[in-house]
Amino acid sequence: MGAHESMEHAEHAEHASGSNKRIALLIAVIALFLAFSETLGKGAQTESISKNVEASNLWAFFQAKSIRRTTVQAVAEHAKLSLGLSGDDAQKATLAKQIDDWNKAAARYRSEPETGEGSEQLAARAKKAEEARDLAMARYHHYEVASAAFQIGIVLASATIITGMIALAWVAGALAVTGLAFTAIGLFAPHAVHLM
Repeated sequence: MGAHESMEHAEHAEHASGSNKRIALLIAVIALFLAFSETLGKGAQTESISKNVEASNLWAFFQAKSIRRTTVQAVAEHAKLSLGLSGDDAQKATLAKQIDDWNKAAARYRSEPETGEGSEQLAARAKKAEEARDLAMARYHHYEVASAAFQIGIVLASATIITGMIALAWVAGALAVTGLAFTAIGLFAPHAVHLM
Protein backbone atom coordinates (compact mmCIF):
# COMPACT_ATOMS: atom_id res chain seq x y z
CA MET A 1 0.00 0.00 0.00
CA GLY A 2 1.39 3.34 -1.00
CA ALA A 3 1.72 6.44 1.16
CA HIS A 4 -1.05 8.19 -0.77
CA GLU A 5 -3.50 5.33 -0.16
CA SER A 6 -2.55 5.26 3.53
CA MET A 7 -3.28 9.00 3.78
CA GLU A 8 -6.66 8.61 2.09
CA HIS A 9 -7.53 5.71 4.38
CA ALA A 10 -6.51 7.75 7.46
CA GLU A 11 -8.54 10.78 6.27
CA HIS A 12 -11.56 8.57 5.67
CA ALA A 13 -11.21 7.02 9.15
CA GLU A 14 -10.85 10.48 10.70
CA HIS A 15 -13.92 11.74 8.84
CA ALA A 16 -15.93 8.68 9.94
CA SER A 17 -14.71 9.15 13.52
CA GLY A 18 -15.91 12.79 13.54
CA SER A 19 -19.23 11.79 12.05
CA ASN A 20 -19.62 9.03 14.63
CA LYS A 21 -18.94 11.52 17.42
CA ARG A 22 -21.73 13.76 16.15
CA ILE A 23 -24.09 10.78 15.93
CA ALA A 24 -23.07 9.69 19.45
CA LEU A 25 -23.83 13.21 20.68
CA LEU A 26 -27.21 13.08 18.94
CA ILE A 27 -27.94 9.76 20.65
CA ALA A 28 -26.94 11.21 24.04
CA VAL A 29 -29.19 14.25 23.59
CA ILE A 30 -32.15 12.13 22.48
CA ALA A 31 -31.54 9.80 25.46
CA LEU A 32 -31.64 12.84 27.76
CA PHE A 33 -34.98 13.89 26.27
CA LEU A 34 -36.19 10.31 26.65
CA ALA A 35 -35.29 10.35 30.34
CA PHE A 36 -37.30 13.55 30.84
CA SER A 37 -40.36 12.26 28.98
CA GLU A 38 -40.24 8.93 30.85
CA THR A 39 -39.98 10.73 34.20
CA LEU A 40 -42.83 13.08 33.32
CA GLY A 41 -44.87 10.13 32.05
CA LYS A 42 -44.38 8.14 35.26
CA GLY A 43 -45.37 11.17 37.31
CA ALA A 44 -48.49 11.74 35.22
CA GLN A 45 -49.41 8.06 35.41
CA THR A 46 -49.03 8.05 39.20
CA GLU A 47 -51.08 11.24 39.46
CA SER A 48 -53.80 9.72 37.28
CA ILE A 49 -54.01 6.59 39.43
CA SER A 50 -54.02 8.65 42.63
CA LYS A 51 -56.81 10.93 41.40
CA ASN A 52 -58.81 7.94 40.16
CA VAL A 53 -58.65 6.36 43.63
CA GLU A 54 -59.57 9.69 45.22
CA ALA A 55 -62.57 10.10 42.90
CA SER A 56 -63.71 6.53 43.60
CA ASN A 57 -63.46 7.07 47.35
CA LEU A 58 -65.38 10.34 47.15
CA TRP A 59 -68.14 8.76 45.04
CA ALA A 60 -68.39 5.89 47.55
CA PHE A 61 -68.69 8.42 50.37
CA PHE A 62 -71.29 10.31 48.31
CA GLN A 63 -73.31 7.11 47.91
CA ALA A 64 -73.10 6.37 51.63
CA LYS A 65 -74.35 9.88 52.46
CA SER A 66 -77.15 9.53 49.92
CA ILE A 67 -78.23 6.20 51.41
CA ARG A 68 -78.17 7.67 54.94
CA ARG A 69 -80.17 10.69 53.79
CA THR A 70 -82.75 8.50 52.05
CA THR A 71 -83.06 6.23 55.08
CA VAL A 72 -83.50 9.17 57.49
CA GLN A 73 -86.03 10.82 55.18
CA ALA A 74 -88.02 7.57 54.91
CA VAL A 75 -88.05 7.14 58.69
CA ALA A 76 -89.12 10.77 59.15
CA GLU A 77 -91.96 10.34 56.62
CA HIS A 78 -93.08 7.15 58.32
CA ALA A 79 -92.98 8.90 61.71
CA LYS A 80 -95.12 11.75 60.32
CA LEU A 81 -97.79 9.19 59.52
CA SER A 82 -97.57 7.84 63.06
CA LEU A 83 -97.81 11.36 64.50
CA GLY A 84 -101.49 11.62 63.64
CA LEU A 85 -102.26 8.27 65.25
CA SER A 86 -100.86 9.19 68.66
CA GLY A 87 -103.28 10.61 71.22
CA ASP A 88 -100.74 11.56 73.86
CA ASP A 89 -99.52 15.17 73.51
CA ALA A 90 -96.17 14.46 75.18
CA GLN A 91 -95.59 11.54 72.84
CA LYS A 92 -96.59 13.74 69.88
CA ALA A 93 -94.15 16.45 70.97
CA THR A 94 -91.34 13.94 71.38
CA LEU A 95 -92.06 12.39 67.99
CA ALA A 96 -92.32 15.83 66.35
CA LYS A 97 -88.92 16.77 67.80
CA GLN A 98 -87.44 13.49 66.54
CA ILE A 99 -88.92 14.09 63.06
CA ASP A 100 -87.38 17.59 63.08
CA ASP A 101 -83.99 16.13 64.09
CA TRP A 102 -84.19 13.56 61.29
CA ASN A 103 -85.06 16.26 58.75
CA LYS A 104 -82.10 18.35 59.96
CA ALA A 105 -79.83 15.31 59.63
CA ALA A 106 -81.12 14.66 56.09
CA ALA A 107 -80.45 18.29 55.17
CA ARG A 108 -76.95 18.03 56.67
CA TYR A 109 -76.29 14.85 54.69
CA ARG A 110 -77.24 16.78 51.53
CA SER A 111 -75.14 19.88 52.20
CA GLU A 112 -72.47 20.38 54.83
CA PRO A 113 -70.20 23.20 53.60
CA GLU A 114 -68.33 23.60 56.89
CA THR A 115 -66.89 20.06 56.67
CA GLY A 116 -67.17 19.55 52.91
CA GLU A 117 -68.79 16.18 53.55
CA GLY A 118 -72.36 16.75 52.40
CA SER A 119 -73.38 14.83 49.29
CA GLU A 120 -73.32 18.04 47.21
CA GLN A 121 -69.78 18.88 48.33
CA LEU A 122 -68.63 15.29 47.90
CA ALA A 123 -69.97 15.22 44.33
CA ALA A 124 -68.16 18.47 43.52
CA ARG A 125 -64.89 17.16 45.01
CA ALA A 126 -65.25 13.86 43.12
CA LYS A 127 -65.79 15.70 39.84
CA LYS A 128 -62.66 17.81 40.48
CA ALA A 129 -60.66 14.64 41.15
CA GLU A 130 -61.99 13.14 37.90
CA GLU A 131 -60.93 16.26 35.98
CA ALA A 132 -57.45 16.08 37.52
CA ARG A 133 -57.30 12.36 36.64
CA ASP A 134 -58.29 13.07 33.04
CA LEU A 135 -55.71 15.86 32.76
CA ALA A 136 -52.96 13.60 34.12
CA MET A 137 -53.99 10.80 31.76
CA ALA A 138 -53.91 13.16 28.76
CA ARG A 139 -50.42 14.24 29.79
CA TYR A 140 -49.36 10.63 30.22
CA HIS A 141 -50.47 9.71 26.69
CA HIS A 142 -48.49 12.59 25.18
CA TYR A 143 -45.38 11.66 27.16
CA GLU A 144 -45.72 8.07 25.98
CA VAL A 145 -45.85 9.17 22.33
CA ALA A 146 -42.83 11.41 22.97
CA SER A 147 -40.95 8.50 24.56
CA ALA A 148 -41.70 6.27 21.58
CA ALA A 149 -40.42 8.94 19.18
CA PHE A 150 -37.23 9.34 21.22
CA GLN A 151 -36.66 5.58 21.40
CA ILE A 152 -37.11 5.12 17.67
CA GLY A 153 -34.82 8.11 17.09
CA ILE A 154 -32.11 6.51 19.22
CA VAL A 155 -32.41 3.26 17.25
CA LEU A 156 -32.18 5.08 13.91
CA ALA A 157 -29.23 7.18 15.05
CA SER A 158 -27.47 4.01 16.20
CA ALA A 159 -28.18 2.44 12.83
CA THR A 160 -26.50 5.44 11.20
CA ILE A 161 -23.21 4.49 12.82
CA ILE A 162 -23.47 0.94 11.54
CA THR A 163 -24.76 1.66 8.06
CA GLY A 164 -23.20 5.06 7.40
CA MET A 165 -26.55 6.28 6.02
CA ILE A 166 -26.75 9.90 7.17
CA ALA A 167 -30.42 10.05 6.19
CA LEU A 168 -31.18 7.89 9.24
CA ALA A 169 -29.60 10.54 11.48
CA TRP A 170 -31.84 13.20 9.93
CA VAL A 171 -34.91 11.04 10.56
CA ALA A 172 -33.69 10.48 14.14
CA GLY A 173 -33.38 14.25 14.57
CA ALA A 174 -36.87 14.77 13.17
CA LEU A 175 -38.22 12.17 15.60
CA ALA A 176 -36.45 13.96 18.46
CA VAL A 177 -38.17 17.21 17.45
CA THR A 178 -41.49 15.35 17.28
CA GLY A 179 -40.84 13.93 20.73
CA LEU A 180 -40.07 17.38 22.06
CA ALA A 181 -43.30 18.68 20.55
CA PHE A 182 -45.36 15.97 22.25
CA THR A 183 -43.54 16.57 25.53
CA ALA A 184 -44.39 20.28 25.28
CA ILE A 185 -48.02 19.49 24.42
CA GLY A 186 -48.17 17.20 27.45
CA LEU A 187 -46.74 19.91 29.69
CA PHE A 188 -48.62 22.96 28.44
CA ALA A 189 -51.72 21.89 26.47
CA PRO A 190 -52.56 18.23 27.15
CA HIS A 191 -56.07 18.55 25.74
CA ALA A 192 -54.95 20.26 22.51
CA VAL A 193 -54.32 16.97 20.70
CA HIS A 194 -56.62 14.06 21.49
CA LEU A 195 -54.78 10.76 21.22
CA MET A 196 -57.19 8.32 22.85
